[in-house]
Amino acid sequence: MGDRFDAVVVGAGVIGLTTALRLQQAGARVAVVTAEQSAETTSSVAAAVWYPTRTRFEPRVLEWATRTHDEFACQAADGVPGVVMRPTRMLLRRPIHDIPWWALALPDLRILRGDEVRAPFSGGWAFTVPTVEMSHYLPWLQQTFSTAGGTLIHRRIDALEQAGAWAPVVVNASGLGARALCGDTDVRPVRGQLVLVANPGLHTSVRDEDNADGYTYVHPRSTDVVLGGTFEIGEWDTTPSPATAAAILRRCTELLPELAGAPVLGHRVGLRPFRDSGVRLEADPRPPGRIRRLVHNYGHGGAGVTLAWGCADAATALVHQSR
Repeated sequence: MGDRFDAVVVGAGVIGLTTALRLQQAGARVAVVTAEQSAETTSSVAAAVWYPTRTRFEPRVLEWATRTHDEFACQAADGVPGVVMRPTRMLLRRPIHDIPWWALALPDLRILRGDEVRAPFSGGWAFTVPTVEMSHYLPWLQQTFSTAGGTLIHRRIDALEQAGAWAPVVVNASGLGARALCGDTDVRPVRGQLVLVANPGLHTSVRDEDNADGYTYVHPRSTDVVLGGTFEIGEWDTTPSPATAAAILRRCTELLPELAGAPVLGHRVGLRPFRDSGVRLEADPRPPGRIRRLVHNYGHGGAGVTLAWGCADAATALVHQSR
């Protein structure tokens, strides 16, 4: 086929598309190769609220999260489709001794005390973070990429070296697909099930992660509310479970009684690309086949939206280290 592009990104979820845009902005001719439409990726199912779910602290992770928060804040101010800054409350059932590490990325986190919380909660945090409606945002990313001259290639590849047919530089943003493409057995699915209900007038996101009955959150959007959820490591089943849906509805309604009777609009299941050892963002010392530079950017688990733009910046910097 020959080198028709300067770089090719494998994967068209939020990690792949943000990386492709950053490479473009750095002056590269870029293609994205994907087996799935963006609307069929895990990113399309995500509740997509900025929050580093089950992500361990590392200085570089804090930097990625901060850069992403700031980028989304600018996009919200600019009216980018699907991006808004939304007030959020994290309710805790345990005593609060410290603020979380990720609070350093936020300008307004404060501790909830006294009359601001009620039993069974003992406290919590209030803050404002980006909420991203992926049904609007992913098409915007793709359109922005295409308008700037990017090419979307719908093709399934069985090995990363096949991407070298399009460009000498490859960024692997294949998410869960990296398990097969890289032979990386650290990558495992984390099943997440959601219930979508009509919005009865809620504006604030609320989380209750200490709930012994299950991971619980309520995220309002423009026309609906995302209720969750589950964090089932190693589960591949993408069929919604009626029993799980009923449990989610019960927990969320106990958390916010205003949800009682809200019409159910749909059920969603996504498989987060979790990696036991954390995000893999590095240049491969031994790129296969015709590839001259291979940068891996995958394994974000439930924090893909939270880290996307920061990781796109870091991946682009790694690409340019080869020049």
